[in-house]
Amino acid sequence: MVTLPRIVVAAPASGHGKTTVATGLMAALRRTGRTVSGHKIGPDYIDPGYHALATGRPGRNLDPFLVGDDLVAPLLHHGAAGADIAVVEGVMGLYDGMLGTDGYASTAHVASLLGAPVILVVDVSHASRSVAAVVHGMASYDRGTRIAGVILNKAGSSRHSDEVIAALQPTGIPVLGVLHRDDGISAPSRHLGLVPAEERAEAAAQLDRLASQITAHVDLDEIVRIARGAPDLAGQPWRPPAEGEDGPVIALAGGRAFTFRYTETEEMLRAAGCRTVTFDPLRDEKLPDGTAGIYLGGGFPEVHAADLSANVPLRSQLRTAIAAGVPTVAECAGLLYLCRDVDGAEMVGALDRSARMSPRLTLGYRTGIAPSDGLLGPTGTRVTGHEFHRTVVDPAEQPGWLLDGRPDGAATATVHASYLHVHWAGHPHLAERFVAAARAAAPVAAPTFAVRAPEPDLHHHGDREIGDDLVDLAVNVSRRPRPRWLDDALRVSLDILDRYPDPGAARTALAHRHGRDDDEVLPTAGGAEAFTLIARARPWRRPVVVHPQFTEPEAALLAAGHRVHRVVLNADDGFTLDPAAVPDDADLVVVGNPTNPTSVLHPAETLRRLTRPGRVVVVDEAFMDAVPEESETLTHERLPGLIVTRSLTKTWAIPGLRAGYVVGDRDVLVDLAAQQPPWSVSTPAAAAMIACSTPEAVAEAERIAVALTADRAALVDALAGIDVRVSGVPAAPFVLVDAGPVTREALRSKGFAVRRGDTFPGLGPTWVRVAVRDAATTRALVDAWKAVR
Repeated sequence: MVTLPRIVVAAPASGHGKTTVATGLMAALRRTGRTVSGHKIGPDYIDPGYHALATGRPGRNLDPFLVGDDLVAPLLHHGAAGADIAVVEGVMGLYDGMLGTDGYASTAHVASLLGAPVILVVDVSHASRSVAAVVHGMASYDRGTRIAGVILNKAGSSRHSDEVIAALQPTGIPVLGVLHRDDGISAPSRHLGLVPAEERAEAAAQLDRLASQITAHVDLDEIVRIARGAPDLAGQPWRPPAEGEDGPVIALAGGRAFTFRYTETEEMLRAAGCRTVTFDPLRDEKLPDGTAGIYLGGGFPEVHAADLSANVPLRSQLRTAIAAGVPTVAECAGLLYLCRDVDGAEMVGALDRSARMSPRLTLGYRTGIAPSDGLLGPTGTRVTGHEFHRTVVDPAEQPGWLLDGRPDGAATATVHASYLHVHWAGHPHLAERFVAAARAAAPVAAPTFAVRAPEPDLHHHGDREIGDDLVDLAVNVSRRPRPRWLDDALRVSLDILDRYPDPGAARTALAHRHGRDDDEVLPTAGGAEAFTLIARARPWRRPVVVHPQFTEPEAALLAAGHRVHRVVLNADDGFTLDPAAVPDDADLVVVGNPTNPTSVLHPAETLRRLTRPGRVVVVDEAFMDAVPEESETLTHERLPGLIVTRSLTKTWAIPGLRAGYVVGDRDVLVDLAAQQPPWSVSTPAAAAMIACSTPEAVAEAERIAVALTADRAALVDALAGIDVRVSGVPAAPFVLVDAGPVTREALRSKGFAVRRGDTFPGLGPTWVRVAVRDAATTRALVDAWKAVR
């Protein structure tokens, strides 16, 4: 018997905020100096990642279907060793379990196995007194489940929550806290649920804010008192079977693409004497030294396919090692990674199979039976597991499992790959077979191939280069004074900041400026918002970004969970675009014109050739107003699927205002508008759009474009005079230069900040982008350049 204070956090249904509240409780309790152990009911991997971040201890799962009823309490006992309190997050609704089993593996079922009191989290955003009926029903439905308290989530106001609290008083179930609506503490989702904590740099900061809210609004002392009321935990803690010492090195895939692995799996391998070493397939060029076994768990390789594909050295070594017989277990994401490709992105190629995204979610508990002898067991080996994916891989001739009779994956004497996630604590014979095979295997030979170049930083922008003591040639914003008419319009807009912004007049002005209808224009909070809306607008199957290019479109697509295909243009031919280089099956193509950072102006006819039925073509014309007569603009073209993004930032020197717009196919704009949050375009930004759309403003922009052309020609000639090559035929307010031995740091030492080029896909460390300025600045730059050569 052991005393372990513990609670289970449950809800009437999914979506009430279990993960938010459970994780916040873990973090808040940890702040009080307590050692907190976090657990998740069910097979989910993502929530335990947030639990680990909150507690500083491994997140763990408790699932009777995966491990059996008898192991649930021992696994809690093991995982919570040394903890002052265990917080267990439930799954779905309190009584929702495996279909057709009367609630087997439900939160209530596991709470009973643990003898743990339940804290019910209820989303009250759409109800008040009715919440009491829900809670009363939950409490009386199964008298074996003890609901010890309620936390009200997403309350609209104190008056609202007071109404709910009053209604709950007759139930006798205390309200332990009230949390109000706060979008700042929710985690983003994508096609398989929450984005893992490992992929979110801001997760720790958001968790800190959440812990502060929980501390302020939830009675932590009462939570601890309830947890201490749980009876002593009977039985002994689970212990992984031990066998021998000095075992083989087992390489475990980790990093952002492989975040799914049950904690006990690694503990079992270590107990068997193995040395487990985590490697990151996104970053590491080779397997850990001495690798004699490989474990590729779950995750999101389809999201990170481009970067996984780019790591050619590791893919090559893995393919060689697996072909040589190094024992390899691959679950779900690991199965995809071993295939030839994922939606066209090359993978390891150890399996002669192709993986592809599917519109259908495959989800559920499964029973797996081995149809033949293989790495993890002889014919007839029976396991329980869980399947969760939106991809499809055709099974091999010799599948890994029959999942409820359906063939899945592939199996040989040294490879077992399947969609099935198995909790090895419930099936220890799998670990035993894998370790025995690794002990008998020859370690992986050291690779002999070259190391790849690092992936560009897509979030690097020119404003990181500048400093108070440097001449700014890194940011492409005009240094000309803003015109008085623009400043006057902005000042007038301040008088109406007491009302919500309405971009309607701005939309009309922009439409008139380009000869379009109002519904063919969408004002946005700058280009960044436009690219975010595009990334989220549709479930793109194969989005393509033409590089070198402004990196925000690709960054937005990746953040939205898409795999991006790059078409990289060549410096040798001046970065010209051949439409045939774009894959035929691309359903989204993004290209700049003139392009940042190459300054290339693509012919409008070339861009028209990119359009075709079923494809959206995005032309980023952020710098088109710097081209005399906007000679190659497509803003006036009415072609299906064509949209053009524009910005007022550069020419009018208002980057702090975030003013831009999209013009084009109204059907596409409807999808973009559906993703746009209310009032994202501010009143001053709308005023700027109106002011910059007048005939007088357009005429002034033309005069600025002509002057820029002269200043750019002077810069190109001056650089040529010192044998510095400007790439191609520049048409924008900047030029791209292969600086050769003259480094960006050397120019900084002389007081000039230029934009580094190696953060743009397709460019290397010798490239820099130089903004066009006045003649005096150009002369000073050339003098500095000569001095550092």
